[in-house]
Amino acid sequence: MAADPSDRESPYELLQRGTELMRRRHHAQAAVVLERAARLEPGRGSILEALGRAYFNSAQTERARATFEALLEVDPSSHYGHFALGQSLKRLGRPNEARTHLRLATALEPRSALYRSALARLPAPEDPAEA
Repeated sequence: MAADPSDRESPYELLQRGTELMRRRHHAQAAVVLERAARLEPGRGSILEALGRAYFNSAQTERARATFEALLEVDPSSHYGHFALGQSLKRLGRPNEARTHLRLATALEPRSALYRSALARLPAPEDPAEA
């Protein structure tokens, strides 16, 4: 039985292939490829970001949340990491935690209309002290 050629791909090649699959909207397939890249190169921010996006866009929201948290462990100042974690938490029904990360994303990248818009679309906090 011949070896699968994807077993010999570098993390960079897997990242490129996963990114192309996401561009073609094959998010679940991209996640499988990017998981392989993450195993080969754990803690690489670019791979974690792409893997989190693939999970989020294939409705694997809990996995997306965990992956974006791992990204923020590697790079706590990642504005996209905070934005994506906020969006994941929002989808998981945790708006107060989402608000924290969306505020951080907006503070780190104040010119982003996307981040400001995501923050504005959150429901009002249940606790007035969090407003």
